[in-house]
Amino acid sequence: MNQKPGSFRDPFGYIFEQNDFIFRTILSPAKKQYEEIRDEGLIQESVEQGFLIESEELTSSTAPAELNEAEYVIKHKKIPFISYPYEWSFYQLKTAALHHLKFELFLLDRGALLRDASAYNIQFIGTKPIFIDLLSIAPYKEGDYWLGHRQFCEQFLNPLLLRSLKGITHFSWYRGNLEGISAIDLYKVMSLKDKLSWKLFLHVYMQARLNSSVISKPDEAEAKAKVRKPLPKSAYKALVNQLYSWIEKLEPKDKSKTVWGDYAKHNTYLDDEVKEKHEVIFNFSNQHKPTKLIDLGCNSGDYSITALQGGAASVIGYDFDSNAIDIAFKRSRAQQLPFLPLHLDAANPSPNQGWMQTERQGFKERAKADAVIALAFIHHLAIGKNIPLNQAIQWITDIAPSGLIEFVPKDDETVCHMLSLREDIFIDYTEENFIKILSQKNKILRKTQVSLSGRKIFEFSRIY
Repeated sequence: MNQKPGSFRDPFGYIFEQNDFIFRTILSPAKKQYEEIRDEGLIQESVEQGFLIESEELTSSTAPAELNEAEYVIKHKKIPFISYPYEWSFYQLKTAALHHLKFELFLLDRGALLRDASAYNIQFIGTKPIFIDLLSIAPYKEGDYWLGHRQFCEQFLNPLLLRSLKGITHFSWYRGNLEGISAIDLYKVMSLKDKLSWKLFLHVYMQARLNSSVISKPDEAEAKAKVRKPLPKSAYKALVNQLYSWIEKLEPKDKSKTVWGDYAKHNTYLDDEVKEKHEVIFNFSNQHKPTKLIDLGCNSGDYSITALQGGAASVIGYDFDSNAIDIAFKRSRAQQLPFLPLHLDAANPSPNQGWMQTERQGFKERAKADAVIALAFIHHLAIGKNIPLNQAIQWITDIAPSGLIEFVPKDDETVCHMLSLREDIFIDYTEENFIKILSQKNKILRKTQVSLSGRKIFEFSRIY
């Protein structure tokens, strides 16, 4: 029974993990709140409507003995893969935002609300969003303000606006500031035209001004907060509905062609070569039928989907190109696939961070799977990022005990282009050396040439 480090912030209860289940403790400060929403049937209805993760209240005889000091213990099924907002595509963040707002409206109609608006309270099962923080649900009292408005703007709205208004992705900014993007910072990059928008005035400028006044004149801000008038529920709902309608229409500004955004359609493979490559992935997946497969460099998801068709139960895809993962997420969501595409800079993956560097787990800690495929990927590390070939191979093969790695030789058109404007210092980047390094800790089961230029896919199995 291990306590999850990221659950320390909420004095209402903590999260523990054991095998395939998550246990949420409800402590005495939250006892009354929990009983009220439970007795109103809100928890069960929220689960049935697809908003909230399945939640089972345990009895004293069925709850783990280690948690006997809690008032209540709730059991949840473990989310298959934990991801974070700074890894989500634009459309994934947008989907999560709309799920949160829809849930807020659902609760308001039933005499409850969400007491915060953390994006980390939403996870994805495939591309389906699910709310995971049961203790965020609280009874609504007439006149209540939306206390999560600022947090919602920082963690959902502002990152979306950054891409929608400026064509700037939120990944690095959000990862560098785990609380999202503040209204003060976003306001500084807005143009005069942006600032004339009533919606931006209300949700960005007014937020920035309020935040600044709290910093510069805390006593005055506190006095104003004490005398503010109660907010009618109709006004509360109108604010949430307005945000929902606005966010629903947001689109990325930078939808023009990117380096790899249309790679699935425009690449150096011939039609027969593409077919051969799909067959290799399908047969590998059909043979191993992995519960979880990680696809490094998934692009818009073609080979991830082939892996699912072959027998993989779920796929986590990673790519650096923002447009590629936007397309992949929309495809997966439209087809309701167990395929979750995420953003990754493989040369600078998500680290352990937050308080004591344990609050949010890094890529290495989470990226464990039954199988991994890295197609047309390793040369981007070895040549594009100067990562030593042995380190790149070890990094990939550490993810799963079996997989596929495609080796792209130096005389391939793509690698030639990469080397056209720089000195070729990569004397170890040869197929012979690739095989030598891969064979040190893995058995090479087969290799298949998939292009006239000599691209080969190697199937490996780790030697224990």
